[in-house]
Order: sequence, then structure tokens, then C-alpha cells
Amino acid sequence: MNKVLKIVLTWLPSFVIVLIYIANGLDKILNPNQTGKVIANSTIMTVTGIFLLISVLLFLYHKTLVIGTTFLALYMTFIVFVHMYKGKPYEVTVLIVIATIFAAYLRKPVLFHK
Repeated sequence: MNKVLKIVLTWLPSFVIVLIYIANGLDKILNPNQTGKVIANSTIMTVTGIFLLISVLLFLYHKTLVIGTTFLALYMTFIVFVHMYKGKPYEVTVLIVIATIFAAYLRKPVLFHK
């Protein structure tokens, strides 16, 4: 029972993060003509959505966790800067960046130690 609980608690933050990124990626693919964005090109929005979904898959697979985490964290860091530039609240996006790195740490803590 303890082993199952440990696995569930280790993967729970990853699933929450994955839901955020999947919803964001699907929104960019299914609704590429969003207004009020820095880049209003529908092709770029669709490519960004595909990039997010591929990054999520890399994040979920154990061997490519570092690559997926890097892509997701860099994407959301860029979004933080966009929110700061536009004067929008950016605290939630900063928390998503931190949570992404924390979820990767929980799943593979060896990467963060010397």
C-alpha cells in the first residue's frame, strides 16, 4: 500500500501540470485565431499547440523527462515575459514554471543532485 501511495503522490503533480499544458496546447490547435495575443498568426498558434503536446509527451516519458521539462519551462517562462510586457498578472505563470520543475524533481530527483 505504501508503494502505491508513493507512486500516486509522485505522479500527481505531473498530472496536474500535464492537464494545464494539454488544455493550453489543444486550445491553440482548435482555436488558432485568438485575438489579443502578441502573435495573431493562426499557423504559429497551431505549431505552438503541437509543440506543447509533443513537449508534454516528452515530459511524461521517463527517459526524456529532462527535455520535456526544459521545453515546457522555457515556453512558460516566455509566457511570463509576455504577461509582464502586456501588464497582465504573471504570478500564476511563474507558479506553473516552478510546479513543472518541481514535478520533474519528484519523479527523478537524481537529476538535481551532484
